[in-house]
Amino acid sequence: MVSLEWTSPNKKSTPVHYQPPAYRMDNVNDYEADTEFLKVWGPFQRRLSLLLCITMIPNGFASLTGVFVADTPAHRCLVPTHRLNLTEEWRNASIPLEEDGRLAECSRYRLDALLTYSEAGLLPSDVNLTAVPREGCLDGWEYDRSVYTSTIVSEWDLVCGQQWKKPLTLSLYFCGFLVGSFLSGQLSDRFGRKVVLFATIACQKLCVFLQVFSHSWMAFCVLQFLAGMSTISNYLAAFVLGAELLSAQVRLFFTTAGSCLFFALGYMLLPLHAYFLRDWRMLLLGINTPGFLLLTFWWFIPESPRWLISQGRVAEAEDIVRRAAKTNKVEAPTKIFTPLQKDGLEKMKVYNICDLLRIRNMRWLSAVLWHVWSTIAMSYLALSLNTSNLHGDAYLNCFLSAAVEIPAYITTWLIFRSCPRRLTMSGWLFSSGFFLLVIQLIPADLHWLAVSVEMMGKFCLTAAFSHVYAYSVELYPTVLRNTAMGACSMGSRIGSILAPYIIYLRSYSPSLPYILMGIQITMASLLSLLLPESYRMPLLETPADMQPFRGCCRKNVYQHARTKEETQSKCMDVQ
Repeated sequence: MVSLEWTSPNKKSTPVHYQPPAYRMDNVNDYEADTEFLKVWGPFQRRLSLLLCITMIPNGFASLTGVFVADTPAHRCLVPTHRLNLTEEWRNASIPLEEDGRLAECSRYRLDALLTYSEAGLLPSDVNLTAVPREGCLDGWEYDRSVYTSTIVSEWDLVCGQQWKKPLTLSLYFCGFLVGSFLSGQLSDRFGRKVVLFATIACQKLCVFLQVFSHSWMAFCVLQFLAGMSTISNYLAAFVLGAELLSAQVRLFFTTAGSCLFFALGYMLLPLHAYFLRDWRMLLLGINTPGFLLLTFWWFIPESPRWLISQGRVAEAEDIVRRAAKTNKVEAPTKIFTPLQKDGLEKMKVYNICDLLRIRNMRWLSAVLWHVWSTIAMSYLALSLNTSNLHGDAYLNCFLSAAVEIPAYITTWLIFRSCPRRLTMSGWLFSSGFFLLVIQLIPADLHWLAVSVEMMGKFCLTAAFSHVYAYSVELYPTVLRNTAMGACSMGSRIGSILAPYIIYLRSYSPSLPYILMGIQITMASLLSLLLPESYRMPLLETPADMQPFRGCCRKNVYQHARTKEETQSKCMDVQ
């Protein structure tokens, strides 16, 4: 340990024992070593963690609001009463029965034929109804109002010939996720995490608020796309901001449990709100309006000092760290960060999304992670959507689907603290794939066992989803972290868009979705073994700090470059 004497301009020289970092990187300082005088879990860290986690609660609302807003109530063709003098018996018999005994949803008997029989004094029992010609729902539909007062399906008649609009509406939301994941990372790395976080929160709230007053399906879809784009953007910005501001120990909890638990909390609160707000407009208004209060967090959440340093704004970074030290009631050294020295700050290298493919290490790392993220997102959303096929109350099923994620997130956090990242990721994925593959071997009459095994598969998949977020943060350097996380999330949204089609395969074979998901997840489990290990290693700052991508065949020890020459040599190697 080195002891230095820091001299304050207003006081006499006072010895303060502080251990400066033993190494410097070419472009940015070792942030964790420079800020080790801060308390690990002081008032600053507690307040920051809580505020960032609270910003993630609305994302749990928004991501699965379509379960209730776009649900399809029971419906049948409307038989007008004002212009037809049908008897009550013929009015009740105007809707034909399907082969399974249910009332037809998209057809009715021709009303002119029924009117002829009614005026002739015949009863439905006197006529062979199977010989009566049918027609479509020319006068619209009437919907069952016992569960929902109104949904967008009943609002704009997204049934029968227009039923293709319902899955498209939900897919547009995840298309917004795709675009938002692509743009938010680059904007966040360009303009800062904090600016993007609050700009997208405001955009999300505004879009959902305008949806409440939309009077056409087209306008609703446009706002749905923009809302999805804003939702994933503020989630990623908050996630990366917390990972960069918090110390290693607190960052572990925040990335693996804290953020995910608050997301699940929002997910669990969704069916509770929907139970009391049965109209889709009131539901959106009720869950969205309190979110505007999140904008007041602007004055309590600082910008990421890591990002400021990577942009050469060292003075601003020091100011944030000094305020954090004051909040934690610890004394900060006179000089916290060493200014960049390489030919001036204006010549600092700027990275963009193309570097994810240009740099060799990052290219292979990104390819594997994109596949893993896409597979996890596709299977996770498909299992979540599949819960609608379960028997029982829709609100209770949604609540249980959310509740099963709580123990998964807590387990992930506990294991993430003391286990290697790569093997743990592979284990979660392999277990999930195994459970999904064995579902087809369960006898058809054991419904409770099949549902239990499916929930175990979702438990493991949820843990893998939480794990891959935190793991990816550790694998990418600060100068590209938000861009890389946005690219990974963009890959996962491709899987999300495909998820409804995976469920559609049930119409061909009930086992087909499970077989496809099980094989995909098992392949992702094996590929994850190729990723570098990041357990007990500091966050990377530049591409020069990355380990060579050698998979599981060779274990490389992480080391910082300790001299300018070594750093420049490493920079040449990775490019």
